[in-house]
Amino acid sequence: MRGRQRSYSGLVGVIVAAAILNGHAQQTGNGGEWRSYGSDLANTKYAPLDQINGTNVKNLRIAWRHPAIDPELKAAYPKLSVTNYYRATPLMIEGLLFVQNGLGLVEALEAATGKAVWAQEASTRGFEGLNEGRASRGIAYFRGDQDRRILTVRGDHLFALDAKTGKGFSDFGDNGKVDLRQGLNPRLSQFRWAGVPLVVKDVVVIGAPGLDYPSRKEGTPGDVRGYDVRTGKLRWTFHVIPRPGEFGVGTWEDDSWKYTGSANLWSMMSADLDLGYVYLPLTSPTNDWYGGHRRGDNLFSDSLVCVNAQTGERVWHFQIVHHDLWDYDLPAAPILADITVDGRSIKAVVQLTKQGFAFVFDRVTGKPVWPIEERPVPQSTVPGEKTSATQPFPLKPPAFTRQGISVDDLIDFTPELRAQAKAMTEQYVMGPIYTPPPLMGTGPGEKKGQLQVPGWVGGADWNGGAFDPDTGLLYVPSVQAAVFSVVAPGNPKETNFRYWNPLSPSEREVFGPQGLPLLKPPYGTIVAIDLNRGEIAWTVPNGEGPRQHPLLKHLNLPPLGQAGRAAPLATKTLLFVGEGDPVAAATPPGGGGTKFRAYDKATGAVLWETEFPAGTTGAPMTYRVDGKQYVVVAIGSAKHDAELIALSLP
Repeated sequence: MRGRQRSYSGLVGVIVAAAILNGHAQQTGNGGEWRSYGSDLANTKYAPLDQINGTNVKNLRIAWRHPAIDPELKAAYPKLSVTNYYRATPLMIEGLLFVQNGLGLVEALEAATGKAVWAQEASTRGFEGLNEGRASRGIAYFRGDQDRRILTVRGDHLFALDAKTGKGFSDFGDNGKVDLRQGLNPRLSQFRWAGVPLVVKDVVVIGAPGLDYPSRKEGTPGDVRGYDVRTGKLRWTFHVIPRPGEFGVGTWEDDSWKYTGSANLWSMMSADLDLGYVYLPLTSPTNDWYGGHRRGDNLFSDSLVCVNAQTGERVWHFQIVHHDLWDYDLPAAPILADITVDGRSIKAVVQLTKQGFAFVFDRVTGKPVWPIEERPVPQSTVPGEKTSATQPFPLKPPAFTRQGISVDDLIDFTPELRAQAKAMTEQYVMGPIYTPPPLMGTGPGEKKGQLQVPGWVGGADWNGGAFDPDTGLLYVPSVQAAVFSVVAPGNPKETNFRYWNPLSPSEREVFGPQGLPLLKPPYGTIVAIDLNRGEIAWTVPNGEGPRQHPLLKHLNLPPLGQAGRAAPLATKTLLFVGEGDPVAAATPPGGGGTKFRAYDKATGAVLWETEFPAGTTGAPMTYRVDGKQYVVVAIGSAKHDAELIALSLP
């Protein structure tokens, strides 16, 4: 198998790659390509292709399939640590697809056939080298005067690969790679980032993984860094937790900036080339549920930050959650959209949130397009905690998901189910959005914790939205489910937090009566937001949901929606969305599914659907090559090996 892997980047592979890169350049053009993770640096997830349309979409078929990990490789190394949660989205440039495989190594494939052209070789040969990385969500592309580069993060390193051969550039970093642990806190033993590098002119911007430790208040800030795309030299660092003399350090009371970690960028970024700005969606600080050790608003956690791509200097920012106690980090790439509001043209940036908000700003100035109010929110009763008195609420667009929970939100298909759900919730605190986690009760009649809606999967999550520049509609898949949130006194033998959440992720899941969801439907939706008007145009359920459950089947219910992580793709003619496979981490109980559908963009009506052997796990993309349009998406499940599936017309 090792010999076969080397052959990808041998002479035959080089000849094929060069021929494809040169031969397809004229006939595809930018309109038929997919050069960035989200189609473009604006992360619109939109392509102006129309060969596949509402009339012929019913004729879509599988054109080719490509396994995330070569079966021969898996057979040769049966102890490889692999996951079928394969989130990779390919790029398509001049007839070649570029994508990380399941081990995080980049492969180049013929876009028309899916056949391998070359594969990146691991830095270390054998099992150890193969096992040191996993697939991230995507890679980046740079086209210079003399070369074309693929920028990819695998394990601890950033690599620059020749797009024709897959070989590293020896003059980039240390013989083709940059150690991403350099300059970070020595406590960081490894660097594992599933985000996507972003190339802005001659700078490649890299985020950071969740660099905190659930049992320790001391963590590593997840600083964002910019590197020279040709040399790998560090150009700048943006401190996500400010240091003395930097803007925002005063929002960390009692010098808590010294030891608090995270506030990292684990998701995707966007950029405006004309402005030279990069938009960073940052996340929550250590820890997610208790902040008595980090009093204050805690900039730049949970903030959308605009920085200069060449220098890393802050241009503007907006904090979307003050002093986070809900794991409401910013999960999705900001979407750049040119819109018209009340006759005024605006270069906008839209940040989708787990809370179910779409915050819309002027991306030049950071000024909100519509007013954002600071509203009072419930306050914590946990000793030592200091909740923010208010949180920001945008007046437009309206929230696209349920926020907060009361008895009226509980499942009510039958009186019996409502009574069971009500009895199940009597031991929990329920309330509006931003109700803080309570202390876990231990005595008779005391509350065991809080039901949080939305949960930390959303609302929106990393799958984000898709923007149609022709209509101004933004399409957002959304999850609707409750989670269990609580804090308890910390055991000094386990943690140095005064209070922490002692529950494992599985213990935080919330189940309803008889295996059904706790809440009323819909459980997963697709929402179209008119960004020119700041209004919701339509909302439809995403999938069937549990309507065939024995207790519901006789009710002949309409589709109820699947609570799965599903990413959208918009084309000139259609909207494509899967259901998201339950193999995805933190998918709500009963969520996800194996269907993939095409929707009418104007109404949300389903025009076509197919069933894959597993649900979608990555964001779909589309391109045109040799006169034919393809739609490609990653799938995988607990019972089905991860792979790429390409669809096209006959």
